[in-house]
Amino acid sequence: MLTHVDKKGVKMVDVSNKKDVERICIARGFIRLKPSTIKAITKKEVIKGDVLTTAQVAGIMAVKNTSNIIPMCHPLPITSINVDFTVHEDNIEVEVRVKTTYKTGIEMEALTGVSVALLTIWDMVKAIEKDENGQYQSTEIYGIKVIKKIKNE
Repeated sequence: MLTHVDKKGVKMVDVSNKKDVERICIARGFIRLKPSTIKAITKKEVIKGDVLTTAQVAGIMAVKNTSNIIPMCHPLPITSINVDFTVHEDNIEVEVRVKTTYKTGIEMEALTGVSVALLTIWDMVKAIEKDENGQYQSTEIYGIKVIKKIKNE
């Protein structure tokens, strides 16, 4: 298999000629959990603490640090972050809404916020999600995607 390698190397896209515009991105994802785990979360009985509050803070921190995690992302001036949860019988939905006024989009920030919030939930409940063999038979993160982009010029 022949692969072409760009001799110029890796570089960030130059956005200096673009104008600053308001940009909003909403991303969503889900984590499937046992109903008993959902109940422990809603009753705030998880030994590691308040799962949803911790996941909310983690999601916000992830949005703010996206350019440190994903190599070609520009650091953006984030003007607003909302991390919201909808708790269902067997899953938790995480929705992250991020806003900026800048030259480039914020999809990666919104997706990173969702991903880290979901991973934080998993981390906090892993002890009660494991089966007798230490496996996660029903725990699953899924459906992470951008659900809406808005560009207000």
